[in-house]
Amino acid sequence: MVLHKKRAKKGKLIVLEGTDGSGKGTQLKLLATRFAKEKIPIATLAFPQYGQKSAGPIEEYLNGKYGSKPEDVSPYAASLLYAIDRFDAATKIRAWLARGKTVLLDRYVDSNAGHQGGKIRKESERNKFLAWLYDMEYHIMEIPKPDLVIILHIPAAISQKLVGRKTKRAYLKKGTHDAHERDITHLKNAEQSYLWLAKTHPKDHRIIECIEHGRLLPPETIHEKIWNNLEKILS
Repeated sequence: MVLHKKRAKKGKLIVLEGTDGSGKGTQLKLLATRFAKEKIPIATLAFPQYGQKSAGPIEEYLNGKYGSKPEDVSPYAASLLYAIDRFDAATKIRAWLARGKTVLLDRYVDSNAGHQGGKIRKESERNKFLAWLYDMEYHIMEIPKPDLVIILHIPAAISQKLVGRKTKRAYLKKGTHDAHERDITHLKNAEQSYLWLAKTHPKDHRIIECIEHGRLLPPETIHEKIWNNLEKILS
């Protein structure tokens, strides 16, 4: 029995991923400006949707309610919290795509592949987790699948320092770093998990190196790297 008929996907779904502090928000703004200049209709969204009911359990998780360290919560359990938030937004994402808009997202399903997959050290078990994650989100929950995932790569130690420069975020009850951001071991594991993801799924994942000769590249330079990877998708 068919429960509902999904709208045909006409637009493109582009996702920016990477560890905390890698500049996803900045690059999303630069892309939005570039798309406006090119007269390409877009819609943007950032995950988690802090402040919304669907992100409430995520805020509790990142504030340490379910354990002082990210590893205190299993990757499967934590992934469900984030999946519900994306399910909440899936209807409007599908509507944007059906109208032919290019949808730009700051984080999406592969944030779980990176941060939660990084908790799993054995590659065979991580592959099992990834298969479960994609089936749960893309098939069971019918969340739209991206056309391309751009992963901004910055070494974990540098990204942790960059997080400290951010203005205070409303979802944090105290401090400047959430449970993921203050745990350098977690960030290093997430970094390696993102690199592994791009290596094992190269068809729809691209790594953008944001550090050269030990220095962070200017945002405009990183933007051009991203744009070069998008041109084939958009054409």
